Amino acid sequence: MSSITNDNLWSRLTHGIHMRVSEEVGTATRLENDSQPFAGWGDANQAGLWSVTSTTGRICSLALLSALIVILYGRVLVSMAGQWWSDPNYGHGFLVPVFAGYLLWRERDRIHKVPVQGSVWGLPVMLSAIGLLILGTLGSEHFTARISLLFLASGLIVFLVGWQALRSVAFPLGYLVCMIPLPALVYYQLTFPLQLLASRLGASGLVALGVPTVREGNLLYLPNVTLEVVEACSGVRSLLSLLAAVVGYVYLSEPRVWRRCVLVAATVPIVILSNGLRLVATGVLSYFFGPGAEAGLAHTGLGLMFFALAFLSILLVHRLLRRSKGKSVPNPAH
Repeated sequence: MSSITNDNLWSRLTHGIHMRVSEEVGTATRLENDSQPFAGWGDANQAGLWSVTSTTGRICSLALLSALIVILYGRVLVSMAGQWWSDPNYGHGFLVPVFAGYLLWRERDRIHKVPVQGSVWGLPVMLSAIGLLILGTLGSEHFTARISLLFLASGLIVFLVGWQALRSVAFPLGYLVCMIPLPALVYYQLTFPLQLLASRLGASGLVALGVPTVREGNLLYLPNVTLEVVEACSGVRSLLSLLAAVVGYVYLSEPRVWRRCVLVAATVPIVILSNGLRLVATGVLSYFFGPGAEAGLAHTGLGLMFFALAFLSILLVHRLLRRSKGKSVPNPAH
């Protein structure tokens, strides 16, 4: 039954693409004769690019495209949302599409002014995205299947409204990468080195405070308790969440590209340092108040407190960068 359904779906898709390419050729001919591109997304109903001239027709067309995406990516989206819900490392995934939607709404006036000039070059992008979806599904590689959704959306935009339209929504679309969980191989390659680094920082901080500490790998031996820096304490969770927050923050608040890059790059050492300080605080609590003092609500509170500290550190770095712009070298006196 599933193969018959897939064949019917593929037949409808190829038929729709064939019709769309025919319309594109006809539209290109009309544009050459008239030498007048569409004024914007809102004026697309003035010519044959959409092949539907009424507002209701365009809404129906978008609804059909959305339904096609849901059919193709239903399982992918459900599994990704399930991972957001069950895996604390990616709980921020629920907020990423909401923020991307806010950016599109915030910049809607600028986006509507972009000329509508669809391009057939969007077709190979869409076909490549479907190929990635198939490969990811057959190979059980969730990241490949999920990232193909962004390529498909990019191809649809280029195919229907053109490259300039894609550039106008490039950041909101690209920001959706933050909602896609990392491949398992990459994730575990990150966690173990971060665990060891956090252990070193925690042990050094505790010794500096006068707490007797011996470190062996990711284990911290205190006189009355042994602390294990497990995978959840590696800092990956804070790193992924703070990166998503900082990328959105710098896009809204900082116009200069180099400052944006500096702030995003500063996120990594700031998270590593704040995670080390959190381990120091955990060790101090365990040393003075006994085993279990750092568990439960105290553990959650420490995590939130040092995450907030990391974000405030980003704000401080940003403020310092802004203050530095006013300093200039005086001209030598003649």
